[in-house]
Amino acid sequence: MNTPDFNELEGKKEEIIREINEYNKERDQIKMMLGKIGGAAYSSIDMTINIVFLAIIIGLFTLEFTTHWLPANISLEVSVLLVSIKIVWMIHSQYKANHFQFWILNSIEYRMNTVTGKVKKIEKTIDEINKKLSS
Repeated sequence: MNTPDFNELEGKKEEIIREINEYNKERDQIKMMLGKIGGAAYSSIDMTINIVFLAIIIGLFTLEFTTHWLPANISLEVSVLLVSIKIVWMIHSQYKANHFQFWILNSIEYRMNTVTGKVKKIEKTIDEINKKLSS
């Protein structure tokens, strides 16, 4: 049985190091994307928007009953507008999350296809080696 050549081992080592570096780079990209989609900064922005919308709606409701500063229909229409804007915001956030999930699944499928190709190549090499050994 032949022992692996030192140059072959060095080549495989370099290939493994390159794959590890590529993996780390992709992991960092995924962390950045997660931070943009559902990270702490996004949560604080979303919470701030929720508080502002709620404060405006409660403020209009309070002004309506205490001072009658605005007619009832106008404050009701502004409140419905703010709730509609919030619903659009939530739909947009869900769209971004769905797009990210699709990107992740697509990336996993690509990796699976790559690994499948490598496994087939390894199986072919093993079959060739077995044929040579049995001859």
